[in-house]
Amino acid sequence: MNNVSLFVGIDYASDFVQVCAVDQAGDVRVNKRVDNDWRAIVRAVEVHGRVAGAGIEACTGAADLGQELIDQAGWKIDLAHPAYVAKLKGSPDKTDYSDGRLLADLTRVGYLPRVWLAPAALRQLRQLVNYRQQLVDQRRSCKLRVGAILREHRVQPPEKLSRWCKGWISFVRTTDQLPEAMRWIVDQTLEQIEYLNKTILSAEQRLCKATEQDAVVKKLMEQEGIGQVTAWVLRAFVGRFDRFGTGKQLGRYCGLSPRNASSGNRQADGGLIKMSNKILRATLIQAAHRLIRTSRRWSTLAGSMRSRGKPVCVIVAAVANRWVRRLFHELKGTI
Repeated sequence: MNNVSLFVGIDYASDFVQVCAVDQAGDVRVNKRVDNDWRAIVRAVEVHGRVAGAGIEACTGAADLGQELIDQAGWKIDLAHPAYVAKLKGSPDKTDYSDGRLLADLTRVGYLPRVWLAPAALRQLRQLVNYRQQLVDQRRSCKLRVGAILREHRVQPPEKLSRWCKGWISFVRTTDQLPEAMRWIVDQTLEQIEYLNKTILSAEQRLCKATEQDAVVKKLMEQEGIGQVTAWVLRAFVGRFDRFGTGKQLGRYCGLSPRNASSGNRQADGGLIKMSNKILRATLIQAAHRLIRTSRRWSTLAGSMRSRGKPVCVIVAAVANRWVRRLFHELKGTI
């Protein structure tokens, strides 16, 4: 192997990868399709020089491949933000060949839009959190279906019963105000809800087991307004708090900062940042609602903003943003 410094771009696919390596001058040394295996990638590249850095577009499976190249080959790997890279790939002649070349060039000049390569344990925790959230969404859809059928047929449960309490469910199961076909749909949906309740409980038990020795989760649980679900979500999608330089950076990552939509002499905000994890932001917004109800500090802030005519959505987002910035200073020393 010679000592030419190479910069590698890897365009990922399930069955193969397109590997492009360029030197410091930007000349292509190799650009070809190889098997989706770290050994095949190393063999294709290292005969041409020494790898100074490599970039892979973040997608399903790319993180595992990148980790293998770090652990087995000793490469320096950066994951590229898929949304930004997709914009850069907006060429009428887009091919795997050109995509690999683009990733290699971005790595060479230091313009690759990087995202954090989380450790394997955190990637697995993210899968568990995502799975639990999918189950919760399915349960919500089932409950909405039952409610829609009851409204459509003007079924009125007793007012003293809270919706989805045991008495309310018992009434829905036994009421004779539904047609036969609708009765069958409601019974099937209630059975799905029972199954989902059990599966969600099992997923939460698995999450408890996965994080029982996690120092960050333990520290999060000590913070005001954080329960188990919020702690799991923050640990999964934020990971290490010390990877952010400031609390403001963490707030932007969580999608809680206003987007700047200024142009020329016009200065304006464009609402909250869109490019954030939806589960993370929704969880933090829910936490902000809870803090406004239960914490004097945050209820005072909310009251002050309300007196100035701020809408509720702005107030809740502001509380969530300031709370996350404070949380950064509490957790940045915990690993």
